[in-house]
Amino acid sequence: MTKVSNYPSVYAESLADPGEFWLQAAECLDWITPPRTGFVQRADGMADWFPGGTLNVCDNAVDRHVRAGNGTRTALIYDSAMTGIVREFSYQDVQEQVARTAGMIAALGVGKGDRVLIYMPMVPEAVFAMLACARLGAVHSVVFGGFAAAELAKRIDDAEPALVMSASCGLEPGRIIAYKPLLDEALRLAGHKVPHSIILQRPQLQAALQPGRDRDWNAALAAAAAAPCVPLTSTDPLYILYTSGTTGIPKGVVHDSGGYAVALAWSIPNIYGVQTGEVFWAASDIGWAVGHSYIVYAPLIAGCTSVLYEGKPVGTPDAGAFWRVIRQHKVDVFFTAPTAIRAIKREDQEGTFIKRDGIGQLRALFLAGERADPDTVAWAQQKLGIPVIDHWWQTELGWPALATCLGLGAKETRFGSAGMAVPGYRFAVLDEAHQDIPLGEQGDIVIKLPLPPGTLTTLWRRDAHFHASYLTAHPGCYTTGDAGLIDADGFVHVMGRIDDIINVAGHRLSTGGIEQIIAAHPDVAECAVVGAADALKGMVPVGLIVLKANVTRAPDLICREVVERVRTELGPVAAFKSVAVTAQLPKTRSGKILRATIRSLADGQSPSLPATIEEPRALDAVRTALSGLTKPGD
Repeated sequence: MTKVSNYPSVYAESLADPGEFWLQAAECLDWITPPRTGFVQRADGMADWFPGGTLNVCDNAVDRHVRAGNGTRTALIYDSAMTGIVREFSYQDVQEQVARTAGMIAALGVGKGDRVLIYMPMVPEAVFAMLACARLGAVHSVVFGGFAAAELAKRIDDAEPALVMSASCGLEPGRIIAYKPLLDEALRLAGHKVPHSIILQRPQLQAALQPGRDRDWNAALAAAAAAPCVPLTSTDPLYILYTSGTTGIPKGVVHDSGGYAVALAWSIPNIYGVQTGEVFWAASDIGWAVGHSYIVYAPLIAGCTSVLYEGKPVGTPDAGAFWRVIRQHKVDVFFTAPTAIRAIKREDQEGTFIKRDGIGQLRALFLAGERADPDTVAWAQQKLGIPVIDHWWQTELGWPALATCLGLGAKETRFGSAGMAVPGYRFAVLDEAHQDIPLGEQGDIVIKLPLPPGTLTTLWRRDAHFHASYLTAHPGCYTTGDAGLIDADGFVHVMGRIDDIINVAGHRLSTGGIEQIIAAHPDVAECAVVGAADALKGMVPVGLIVLKANVTRAPDLICREVVERVRTELGPVAAFKSVAVTAQLPKTRSGKILRATIRSLADGQSPSLPATIEEPRALDAVRTALSGLTKPGD
C-alpha cells in the first residue's frame, strides 16, 4: 500500500500507472496466489482486476487477524437501541460464529457460485451470514427488510437463490414488523422455487415454520460443523446488490472478490483516516451499499472495530441517540446520511445533547447517500466542532469516488460539493455530444474507463442491460446518471439525477416504477410522479393523477387508494403520501409530460413557461392540485 500521504501526488500516481498503483495496494491482503497483473482491460473498456490472483474475502476480513495474533481485538459491537442489548464480538468470536454459520449453509448443499438471499434486520447473525457466504464462495444478495413481498419476489426470481436466510421480525420504534409473512408471500409469488430457508427466531415474535422448507436458525447452527474458507479467483463474484432501475426491472449490481477487497482495504486509512484497531461506525443498514462496504467488509478487512446499530437517530429514545453510541463505544470516525443529521437537527436545533454530554473522541463525520445541503453541513460543523465531509458514491461503485481524503492529508471542503476525485477515478462533465463542458457549467457527470477496482463488473445475468445503462450514453465512460459540474478548483458538485431516479432519505427509488403502480388503478387515466425537495428526507415522491372520464367516486378516496397501492407494492421506504388529482398534466406537443416543470412547481418555484408546452393552462391546474398537498416532512 502506498505510504505517500499527500493527495495530489497520490492521485497523480493512481492515474499514471493504475495497474502498479493497485498492485501495491493489494499487498496488504493475504492472497493464496498473489496477482502479478493489476488489470486486463475488456473490450467494453471495463477492467478485470488482479487476474490470476486467488483469495478468500472472509479470510481477509476475519481469519487472517486471528492468525496474526489479534483474535482478542474487538471486531464487532452490536448496539440495539430497540432492545437495550449491547454485545461485543472479538475477531476470534466472529471467526467461530462465521465458520459455524458457513457449515450450517454448506449442510444444505450450498456452495461456490450458489446464491443466498439474506432478508434480515440489523442483528449480528446477518453479518455472520454475509461473511459465511463469502467463506464458501456463495454469492449473497441482501435485501433491505423494508421491501414488500412483491419486490422481494422480483429479486428472488432474478437471483434464483438456493437458500433464503431471514428472521421472524424486525423492530421499529413502537412496532414489530413480521418478516416471515412477507417472506412467505414473496416465495409464493416468485416463479423460482427456493428449496431451503433458515429463520432466526427473535424473542419479540416467533414465526411459524413450514416443514420441509424452513429450518430454525439456532437449532441448525448448533448441529453444524465449522467450514473452512474456499479459494476464489479475484474475479469471482462476491455479492449481488439490487438497485432501482427506470425499467422497473431490478438491477442486480455484481461486485467481485479481489478488486472489492483491495479497494475497501485502501479506503479506510486513506479516505477516512482510520487505522487498524480504531472504531468506525457507519449508521446504515446492511441492505444498502454503505452497509455492505462500511459496516461489514471494509472495517473488518482493515482490522478495525465496526459498530452494528439497531435503532434510529431520533426516537430511540431521543435526538441524542447517535451521540450516546459514539461516546459509549469510543467511535473515532462516523459515517451517516444527511437525512439522519436533518432529523436530529429538527428535534434538537440547539444541539442540547451534544452540549450536555459531548461526542467523546469522535474526530470526523462523513455524509453520503444523498446530497448534503449546506445548511445541514454547517449546523453539524458548528455543533460538533469537527470536520464534516460530504462524499459521493453509488451502489454500482461500491466505495467513494468523490471525497476529501483525510488519510492523504486533504482538509479543504466546499459547501455543496462532495469533494474531489478519489485516487483511481477520472471525472468529467460532458454535453450531449460527449464534449467536455467548461468548468462551472452543468452537464452529465461521467467517469472515464477503466474504472478502479471495487466497482461493479456487470449486472447479474444482464450484460446487455449493463452496457445500455452505463457504457452507451457516453462512449469510453461510465455514465453516473447524475448531473452537475466541476468548479475551477476541481471540486465536483453533484446536483441531481439525469433520469427519474429520486433519492428519498438515502433510498433510491424510481418515479417511473411508482407511476406504473398508480397507473394500474382503475380510475386513473394518467399520472406523473416527481421528486420534490423535502427538509428532512432530501426528496419525497409527489404524485399527480388525472381521473378517467365519468369517474364519480370521491377524489380523496381514490388518492388514499393510490397511496395504499404504492405502499403495498414498494413498501414504506417509498415514503409516498402526497398525491392529488389534477384536471390535466403539462405536456409537450409530442405528448411528453413536463416533469421538470412539475418538480419546480412542487418545490414552490415559478418556472419559466416552456416553449414546447401544448396547453399552458395545465400549469394552473397543477398549481391548484399541489396547493392542497402537505408533504411528509412538513
